[in-house]
Amino acid sequence: MQAWQENHLSILEQSHDENHLFLGLAAIARGLGFDYCAYGLRSRLPLCRPKTVLFNNYPVRWQARYQDQDYLSVDPTIEHGMHSLAPIVWPDAPGGKAAAFWEDARSFGLRVGWAQSSRDTIGTVGMLTLARSGEPLSDTELREKCLKMCWLVHTAHLGMSQRLMARLLPQADTRLSRQEVKVLRWTAEGKTAGDVSDIMGISERAVNFHIQNAMLKLGAANKTAAAVRAALLGII
Repeated sequence: MQAWQENHLSILEQSHDENHLFLGLAAIARGLGFDYCAYGLRSRLPLCRPKTVLFNNYPVRWQARYQDQDYLSVDPTIEHGMHSLAPIVWPDAPGGKAAAFWEDARSFGLRVGWAQSSRDTIGTVGMLTLARSGEPLSDTELREKCLKMCWLVHTAHLGMSQRLMARLLPQADTRLSRQEVKVLRWTAEGKTAGDVSDIMGISERAVNFHIQNAMLKLGAANKTAAAVRAALLGII
């Protein structure tokens, strides 16, 4: 296992961008017995419309079908991954309302699959999916490959985050001063500028000055948005 990890890690580390990294992931997936590989990364911000980046080598017709049917909004593997870090296997995955989705996927050759999500300290969610058109995943195969697939999930997340976060979530590198952090913490607790002034022993004008600076650095429209962003990013 260690030799396998070191060999593949060196290959992934040499990838100069996210597209090259994905090609490396797909090659490793083939070595594990999967025809197809997909990776998605979703940021926590903006809250109403989180930014999502997707990579896959699925059949072109399935990619078009997925987009035309807006399957991203109903894909049960994504729904599972947003709420659980446990792997999901299909066709063992639950059907219900997603039965039509699974049937459609199988018609394009996606009959067997495994997916697992990962989440970092600022809430960015990544998901690696491995799929094929052949034999179902047996318990024996899962036991033999589980550690390798789980390692690949977290390695993919780390590699993609390093290459994409500056564009996907530029606020992640925001640095606030100690006073700005304190002011936003109290703001997040619902305190007014006057309250914060009394608590911190500084003028209300100084409180508003720190709030304005924090808003500017975080690209926030108001102090509430600034406090929410700073909290989600782990700054306060």
